[in-house]
Amino acid sequence: MTPDEEAYQELCYYTLAHQSPTFVHQHVVDAFAAQRANEQTKPIKLTFALVGLYLHLERQFSGREVQRAHMTLARQKRAWPKFQLPATRGTMDASNVLAAPAGPARDVAIDAWCAAVWEAYEGSRRAVIELVKHNGVG
Repeated sequence: MTPDEEAYQELCYYTLAHQSPTFVHQHVVDAFAAQRANEQTKPIKLTFALVGLYLHLERQFSGREVQRAHMTLARQKRAWPKFQLPATRGTMDASNVLAAPAGPARDVAIDAWCAAVWEAYEGSRRAVIELVKHNGVG
């Protein structure tokens, strides 16, 4: 396991034990999936990650609301789009988030990580918005 994967696993332990009803864990899953996507990543995985980041950052969806949007999308049998992978995926990663003290500072770092990854996918923004709009998930 790489150091980033180890940091992600530890971050998952933190978010799954998190007392917030907003389910912050979903944002961690989406940021990591989009940041680590490669040519072998299934289109559905990257699509769901980008939809989750968009809904969270631009539409202020909680993790629970993003999770429900993912379930709505999952009910649809379709070919998922192939998004172009940016050369860089943000200036933060799971290790940076984990370096923040547990509690409010780490929660802010999670949002900053999500924003950094979403910004890297700026070229896919319009396609993500259209997908959300046409599939009734946002």
